[in-house]
Amino acid sequence: MKAIYILWLRQVKRYYRSPERIIGLLGQPILFLIAFGYGFGPIYKAAGQGNYIQFLVPGIIGMSVLVTAVISGIEVLWDKQFGFLKETLVSPVPRINIMIGRTLGGATAATIQGIIVFIIALFIGFKPYTLSFLPAALIFVILVAIFFTALGTAIASLMKDMQGFQLIVNFLMMPIFFLSGALFPINNIPGDIKIVTVFNPLSYGIDGIRDTLTRITTFGVVNDFYILFFMTVMILIIGSFIFSKIQI
Repeated sequence: MKAIYILWLRQVKRYYRSPERIIGLLGQPILFLIAFGYGFGPIYKAAGQGNYIQFLVPGIIGMSVLVTAVISGIEVLWDKQFGFLKETLVSPVPRINIMIGRTLGGATAATIQGIIVFIIALFIGFKPYTLSFLPAALIFVILVAIFFTALGTAIASLMKDMQGFQLIVNFLMMPIFFLSGALFPINNIPGDIKIVTVFNPLSYGIDGIRDTLTRITTFGVVNDFYILFFMTVMILIIGSFIFSKIQI
């Protein structure tokens, strides 16, 4: 447990000691909130769908967590390059503990990033349905953060260079985000695309956040939790196995 804590603390310190990283990761969410929120808001309202800001904000929180979590995997490659990972792997600490510590640290940073986006959203007009459901929303944010941090770490464990990691991550993140129901309701989309959204872990994370914050849901909050929890456990197992086979 001590090794897990130390690795978690290291990841958290690297996050808050890099304010430019925090600010940089806020640029895209803020742009989406303003451009989409105020740009498509009147169209969404004219179609009888209500306030688009209320619908959009949970999706943008999910996007912020997704990007921060997946990108944290690049730190595995940095540690490979500078020798820290080799020193960690030759220690008597089980590799699964190393994986868990790194994942929890990256997930903590991603969760904080999501909370910051939520606070910013309050200033542009977002109003949670009830404050009593905020802890439930936080649970979904944490699950999304853990899932995609573990995914990013697993991908980085298979890569040898940072450029390749960035290309793969960019290739994956945009479809995951746009096909998650973050920007538009998925109830009436074509069947083939809807199948993709059903197998998209982010769909359940965003739907759970949206349900707990605004009472708007597609799958139901209970289904969201159990499916996302199961997927998170599975990616942790798979990611731990991949990380255990990492070659320096």
